[in-house]
Amino acid sequence: MTADSIARTVVVLAGGISHERDVSLRSGRRVADALLERGHTVILRDPDASLLPYLAESRPDVVWPALHGASGEDGALRALLGMLDIPYVGARSDAARLAWHKPTAKELVERAGLATPRSVTLPRDSFRELGATQVLDLVRSALGDELVVKPAMGGSALGLTVLESIDDLPRAVVDAYTYGEVALIEQRARGVEVSVGVIDLGDGPFALPPVEIEPRGGVYSFEARYNAGETRFYAPARLSDDVIRVAQETALAVHATLGLRHISRVDLIIDGAGVAWFLEVNVLPGLTETSTVPQGILAAGFTLGSVYEKLGEVAIAEQLS
Repeated sequence: MTADSIARTVVVLAGGISHERDVSLRSGRRVADALLERGHTVILRDPDASLLPYLAESRPDVVWPALHGASGEDGALRALLGMLDIPYVGARSDAARLAWHKPTAKELVERAGLATPRSVTLPRDSFRELGATQVLDLVRSALGDELVVKPAMGGSALGLTVLESIDDLPRAVVDAYTYGEVALIEQRARGVEVSVGVIDLGDGPFALPPVEIEPRGGVYSFEARYNAGETRFYAPARLSDDVIRVAQETALAVHATLGLRHISRVDLIIDGAGVAWFLEVNVLPGLTETSTVPQGILAAGFTLGSVYEKLGEVAIAEQLS
């Protein structure tokens, strides 16, 4: 706690019922520990039937959602927090809904003039009704053989397949449907994979140093994201100053285009020509010990506690304005 800081009561939300529950618990614990070290009173809560009555009665200074997956990122909980008139960190509900649906986010980003791989959105019903073979043959003829398949909603690379062979396409689509009713099939962008955090500490959003991602197995899978030693990270990325600037400007443009606030993470591929290809955005990025946004925060010269504290203060100030 610094001399000009105010001790706050902060409710950190973590857990939930999504496939990313364990990751959320890890993120929430890290946020809670960082805020405790700053001298704040922190209550770590799992969202359940008692949460809304508890918040309505206790009226904490701010809610810090560390919920991954639908329970924290589809906008529903954020809308309810808004109805309670309690400040909370992160995107408002309408922006969260847009960013959570990857095809919608890609379309809006493309309309804004940014590069994103060509793709097709494939609901499960269409896949069944039109015939799997016919649909996938058409996809292949239009998009080629180098493809990535993932659920249209979700995070942590769950249900994601980077095809090694076009023969794996049917299995990849089925795997994506395990995590949702809609699959997104897109052309594979090749180059350097980076994540760029965007934060707003009160003077407007700015981009953190890009973090370069080098998975030992070649694919930034769920295991590669959260198991220590499975991925090499470079913060900042091993890119020229000009290319780093392109990545940061792209991340800021995505953040603004989707109407996000406080904190986000933009995932990009930087190709050999220095073009930043937008893959997806996360309105509540992972904040675990292996996550990229905390690495970007540290690479920028901040401490995690000071940033998490300041994000809460910005949320409170916006609520009061």
